[in-house]
Amino acid sequence: MSNHDDNLTELFDKKGNLIGALITAELWTKVKPHITKLLPKAEPEERPEPIRAWRQLKEYWDFPYPIDTNVSCDICNNSTENWETDEPRKFRLVSANLGGLVSFKCSKCQGRITKRHFKDEVTTQCTAFVEEKDNNFEAKYTNKK
Repeated sequence: MSNHDDNLTELFDKKGNLIGALITAELWTKVKPHITKLLPKAEPEERPEPIRAWRQLKEYWDFPYPIDTNVSCDICNNSTENWETDEPRKFRLVSANLGGLVSFKCSKCQGRITKRHFKDEVTTQCTAFVEEKDNNFEAKYTNKK
């Protein structure tokens, strides 16, 4: 009886250094759940900041108070007087629209800071970053007849 496992083939370079391994599909289905936990998670590609939308909001600004560029995160206490001029950036612009809704992502804790500009006030809401979504909060649509 051989000690050789046909499910695993080790790969070596010319100098005899181990450079990888090939495994069978059968073995992969068994080890995949364990291995994927050890692999680094791929960072999602970050979309560019919607600076055009921010400029448009500033251009059509009609609120009775000046444009505010200060942003602060209640979760990690990160703050800035002017998010546009920070180097390195403390906050990334995530969204902006003509209705006065502006959202930022905190570079320190990844939390979401949402500023709602109303005619007479600005409200700010901070939401902590959640690594994985709760499926109970996902929208589900059904065709009711």
